[in-house]
Amino acid sequence: MDKSVRERYTVVIGLEVHAQLLTKSKIYNSDSAEYGGDPNTHVSVITLAHPGTLPKLNKKVVEFAMKMGLACNAEISRYQIFDRKNYFYPDLPKGYQLTQDRTPICKGGDIVISTKNGEKNIPLNRIHIEEDAGKSLHLENESDTLVDFNRAGVPLIEIVTEPAIRSSEDAGAVVSEVRKLVRYLEICDGNMEEGSLRCDANVSVMLNGAKEYGKKVEIKNMNSIRNVQRAIDHEVERQIRLIEAGEQIISETRTYDATTGDSLGMRTKEELNDYRYFPDPDLSPLNISEEWLADIKKSMPSLPHELKKKFITEYKLPAYDAQVITDIKEVANYFEAICEFCKNYKAVSNWIMGPVKTYLNELRENEFKAPISPQLMADLIGLVDDGKVSFATASQKLFPELIKQPNISPMELAHQLNLIQDSNADSILPIVEQVIKEFPLKVEEYKKGKKAIVTMFMGEVMKRSRGKADPKLATELLLKKLS
Repeated sequence: MDKSVRERYTVVIGLEVHAQLLTKSKIYNSDSAEYGGDPNTHVSVITLAHPGTLPKLNKKVVEFAMKMGLACNAEISRYQIFDRKNYFYPDLPKGYQLTQDRTPICKGGDIVISTKNGEKNIPLNRIHIEEDAGKSLHLENESDTLVDFNRAGVPLIEIVTEPAIRSSEDAGAVVSEVRKLVRYLEICDGNMEEGSLRCDANVSVMLNGAKEYGKKVEIKNMNSIRNVQRAIDHEVERQIRLIEAGEQIISETRTYDATTGDSLGMRTKEELNDYRYFPDPDLSPLNISEEWLADIKKSMPSLPHELKKKFITEYKLPAYDAQVITDIKEVANYFEAICEFCKNYKAVSNWIMGPVKTYLNELRENEFKAPISPQLMADLIGLVDDGKVSFATASQKLFPELIKQPNISPMELAHQLNLIQDSNADSILPIVEQVIKEFPLKVEEYKKGKKAIVTMFMGEVMKRSRGKADPKLATELLLKKLS
């Protein structure tokens, strides 16, 4: 699409992010809420909506929802009722969904995202509690649809933003921040590929300066943050092309196919769906006392933005380092644990973002696992700081061996592997002199102003000393001899 055409339109995006809560049981009964399992094994008469069965609210669900609300600076509703949202799907046994319509547990609040232009606050409309539906399976070459009710009744919170997002990049940042928050709070694993974090996007476009939003289209079936952005970009372009061609936007729900990068219409939404909400007569109103809310506030962990600020102010890390390290809670905890034993905080950051990250990427683990203990990592960094081993030797040779032999100290292992640096000028000087003698033409180039050639000389010195020459001392001797 021509850039000038695209720039005439303003994009309006609102997100609905569903987070599956990490409770052991479902929201209204004791059936297992664990992911997976053979079809229809995590069910009971309540999940299957047998006549006469009654729901009972899971307290942990309420506490998890309050934590998310507090993390988003939302107002916690002290009085709540649960509503029946009436619609029929084959994977919803009751024929209605228990949710919160008029009294969401959390009102307002915001999600703070980091952008290239600084931080931005994305306002929230609400966070409410509801139950998930089951799953319909449409098998290839089968005329029948199979239904698995294991997921029916699994607890969810739905985080609903205001239509205040103006780009797919910001939308992706919102989902990323929500995933980070639920993981820090340990209320959801955030695995989009398993469906425990799901995102629907409401997208519309309008001419710049217009006072009314265009007709919105809801996009579903996005299983990664990257695909959230791709789906929004595709929808924005689709809508602009239709408008430029003089056609009308149909308010509808569309599904996004990540393999083709295209979307397909599922159902129209020309009129507001009449869900006939009414209070559920089987669930008592929920009252949240000040004491209960105070207990939840006390149990709140340090949040990513708090840790980022702490790492910048107390540990004097660059903003980039602080952002990277606080992306994952376990990484942030590992950093602080190492800093208990090592005061070279920037070196700790460099090791985590360098050798540690490289090692874990090679393992392709989904979860962060510290390769060596904080004490060993601090001792390893200390060896480099004291000039006992070079960073290259420590990261390429000593670190991998420490992972295999975690019960030995870095110093002892360095001695065993003969990796301790040579800081004796008397032993390094002959090597430096020999290198200079063998490369007279390079020496002339250096004297004519080609100072970068020192790197070549240093490479030769380190190679001939088998990496054991103290780089700082070797450089000093080399520059002295060359001049």
